[in-house]
Amino acid sequence: MASPTPPDPNNGAREESNTKGSLVVVGTGIRTVGQLTLEAIAWMKAADSVLYVVGDPVAEGVIKELNPTGAESLTAMYAVGKPRIQTYNEMIDRIITCVRGGSLTCLACYGHPGVFVYPSHEAIRRLRAEGFSARMLPGISSEDCLFADLGIDPGIYGCQSFEATDFLANRRIIDARSSVVLWQIGVLGDATYKTSGYDTSSMPLLIERLLEFYPTSHILYLYEASIFPGCEPRIVPVAIEHLALVPMSAGYTLYIPPAYQTYADLTTSYRMSQLSKSTSPERPY
Repeated sequence: MASPTPPDPNNGAREESNTKGSLVVVGTGIRTVGQLTLEAIAWMKAADSVLYVVGDPVAEGVIKELNPTGAESLTAMYAVGKPRIQTYNEMIDRIITCVRGGSLTCLACYGHPGVFVYPSHEAIRRLRAEGFSARMLPGISSEDCLFADLGIDPGIYGCQSFEATDFLANRRIIDARSSVVLWQIGVLGDATYKTSGYDTSSMPLLIERLLEFYPTSHILYLYEASIFPGCEPRIVPVAIEHLALVPMSAGYTLYIPPAYQTYADLTTSYRMSQLSKSTSPERPY
């Protein structure tokens, strides 16, 4: 399906909207200042409507400055105690309404707009099914910041990534020889929206599950990226057995380093080398 032509990021000129609406989903990064891409900026300037869900006033101020007349926050759809899925469905309805009305619509979400952002994926799916142009641009997620701040190269040991509640409820399997990232550890088991104090009473169950793979003294890292320039990230090392004792932030991601060494499969390594030799071109002497 054809995508709308991106605007020129150097001039930010507002394009004439087509009679048929379209959707472009962008991410503002975790720290908007420095992590907002030129392409995302250009689309927000060009859009008729910029619907946004961001977590700090700096990001909101940037969006309003980029598009003073079309910026609209969807954050008010959240309410304390309200199921998050209900809020997400209301957001999807609003996005689709704008596009159906003929607007070039830009949805701006903090972080990467496709990482734990159900409304972005579902809005794109529904709009494409109706014949509208809808696409997503990448952004910087908390995992990207985690790799940088903790000095993790996921290519060395491999990296498994799970949403914390999903990991626990669906008995996902961990390879303790690789790195593991558990997203949204600070809202474990709580499907409602709160401004603070999520119910993490399920934490002992998570500890119980982790102890099936790791020793009790294995050190984990609670991580929260900095959202403002000049501020340091929060990094809290904690042993598995003490995880339930640490005050939880809703923004925490849990990083679990490998607990055991990886052992090479010598048979497979030998077979790979033999196959490589057999498929290499003849070298002239």
